[in-house]
Amino acid sequence: MKKHILLLSFIFIHSIYFCQNPANEKFNFDFESIYAKMPVGWKNFGGEGYGIYLDSVLKKNGKYSAVIESNVGTPDFKAWAFTLPENYSGKKIKLSGFIKTENVTEGYAGLWMRIDPNIGFDNMNKRGISGTTDWTKCEITLDMKPDQTKKIVIGGLLVGKGKMWLDDLSVSIDGKDIKLLPPLEMKSTLAEKDSAFKNGSKLVIESINAFQIQNLKTLALVWGFVKYYHPQVAMGNHNWDYELLRVLPAIINSKSKPSRDSVLVNWINKLGKFEKNESQKSRAEKGAIKINPDLDWISTSGLSSELSSLLISVKNANRSGENYYISLEDNVKNPNFKNEEPYASMKYPDAGFRLLSVYRYWNIIHYYFPYKNLIEGDWKDVLQEFIPKVVDAKNETEYTLTILELIGRIKDTHANIWGGNAVLNKYLGEKYAMAKADFIEDQLVVTGYYDDSLHNTVGLVRGDIILKINSKSVNQLIAEKLKYTPASNYPTQLRDLAKDLLRSNDSTIAIEYLTNGKTQQATLKTYPSSKIYGSKKNKVADTCFRMITKDIAYVNNGSLKNAYLKHMWKTIENTKGLIIDDRNYPTDFVIYALSNYLMPEKTNFVEFTNGSITEPGLFAFAKTYSVGKKNSNSYKGKIIILVNETSQSSAEFHAMAYRVHPNATVIGSTTAGADGNVSVFYLPGGIRTMISGIGVYYPNGKETQGVGIVPDIEIKPTIKGIKEGKDEVLEKAIELINTK
Repeated sequence: MKKHILLLSFIFIHSIYFCQNPANEKFNFDFESIYAKMPVGWKNFGGEGYGIYLDSVLKKNGKYSAVIESNVGTPDFKAWAFTLPENYSGKKIKLSGFIKTENVTEGYAGLWMRIDPNIGFDNMNKRGISGTTDWTKCEITLDMKPDQTKKIVIGGLLVGKGKMWLDDLSVSIDGKDIKLLPPLEMKSTLAEKDSAFKNGSKLVIESINAFQIQNLKTLALVWGFVKYYHPQVAMGNHNWDYELLRVLPAIINSKSKPSRDSVLVNWINKLGKFEKNESQKSRAEKGAIKINPDLDWISTSGLSSELSSLLISVKNANRSGENYYISLEDNVKNPNFKNEEPYASMKYPDAGFRLLSVYRYWNIIHYYFPYKNLIEGDWKDVLQEFIPKVVDAKNETEYTLTILELIGRIKDTHANIWGGNAVLNKYLGEKYAMAKADFIEDQLVVTGYYDDSLHNTVGLVRGDIILKINSKSVNQLIAEKLKYTPASNYPTQLRDLAKDLLRSNDSTIAIEYLTNGKTQQATLKTYPSSKIYGSKKNKVADTCFRMITKDIAYVNNGSLKNAYLKHMWKTIENTKGLIIDDRNYPTDFVIYALSNYLMPEKTNFVEFTNGSITEPGLFAFAKTYSVGKKNSNSYKGKIIILVNETSQSSAEFHAMAYRVHPNATVIGSTTAGADGNVSVFYLPGGIRTMISGIGVYYPNGKETQGVGIVPDIEIKPTIKGIKEGKDEVLEKAIELINTK
């Protein structure tokens, strides 16, 4: 489970030496070769809220080290990346390097290495470096498959907050320095060799009528089905994006359904032959199926008999379980949407690529979103709505907002536009008021400040109710912005909306607010994100554990680490109550270690569904997972788990595990309703998004998506409590423990 949230910062760039001949540099593992103030051969990706630069003062060797730094409040990630220019023979490849850290929290710093396609990957997520450390040597070793390898990428990354330095990297294969080894030729698929539309589709659509929309909808259905079902496409023998762009003009210009279907039949027949396997048994026949593939449209959409018969034969083709565009990650089995070109240079893609964006997203959801059955209405109707919307998008902003609205339709808190999208930043506002606000008792309420030292300059106090922002009522703003606020449920939409309502591109925001029963007006000054999130004044010390009383222990799941448990448990084990605060995001995966202390016996707590490569659109239940072990010294006191709308993904997973303790009670409010490992992919224009990639259910099959972790006792903050500085949920937990 991962978190991917907007971060912004401004970083001073150190003076940089310029290399005169960057093209001659094959390896630059020590960052010594510089061109245009950046290390030659190195790229970066991830959230835009990070500074990424070279440091000539702090380094392990040579003149420079590479730095990633974040000062913002809510973490994402950022990575340096270097693609090896060649392939090499061997059994094992090792990446070594040195990392130095400063105040790394809510994540880690580490090396990473990936062998494509889906051969090997390691990003040190279970053994990364946190806190403040001196230069530390790190290593990653992966098994090689030279005959299958197309690309090897290495680098360093920072997940969460803080700062890291990276230096003195080296790569070896079977113990030999890569610089001394002869290269092998990288293999390329036919799809990779196709460059026909690398500069755009040149497709211009002035307007489309209802008949053309229906034809484009049919094309979307057929294109996505063939992408995931046809063996020739699966082998990478066709650039499926470009094949769409080739057939689009003929579909748009078709004057009748028969002519449209004839175009599609000829198009599919040219892809190449495949083996039929009509005896191939569906996994659906084996039971434990959550979602069956939705392919009824092949026979119910009024397609010609020739086209529908051809599609049925593709459905019954013999598929190997490998596909150029999709694989399932090892162990967890969430989808890896590989070889999906982001077309990042196309900030406002032309009509062909805009349609591709809708087609790609729609079909990923149709075949590989584990909660497709929970989408309201018929998912196919969304095509008819968004095809004209994306065609009519007149600029980069309209295009981006259209895609964001489409993403919102699947109601998944993991699904959004991530990575500091510049268009969305401008739309939402690049400056922030100093006041923090949250929805409390259905009102937008001031709950704090980004910098407490400036609270006197704000003119608002905790508990004030904001009624209007720039002359618009809060309810009006909710109505306008809700469709651009993707989330699994309404409370989580409000959670995210609250952070964005007090943003602007202007230097001030005019508000009307209620304080002590009186309506007042105020003008709030706005600040750049570096001022809002960059302040270190409000950073709190690590308080993952404390004793509330001599009999009640408190654990903050957001900062708890496995390494602390052994020492903490001596104090916790004989208390009458343990409060686990899960209103946060975990920095470590402590579920199994903590549960071994808590549980009296091994107990089932979750089961997953996974998708299928051989039968796209099918989701079947996998094994059930458990926590705890037989333990006569298990925790005998009460366990109270605190949750709210900020409890998301891994936090929800933790709550599910702790809840199976026989004396556990969950209190608070509904969580974000987005559990399970995420899968990232890109849409044209470099739009970075993701989805929950596996289905997460209670052992009885009960849903968690959308509904979240429903508390046993619902209790929410009140405006009165905010004014008085109370944590009413925590107070309720203490009361429950003290009640006999």
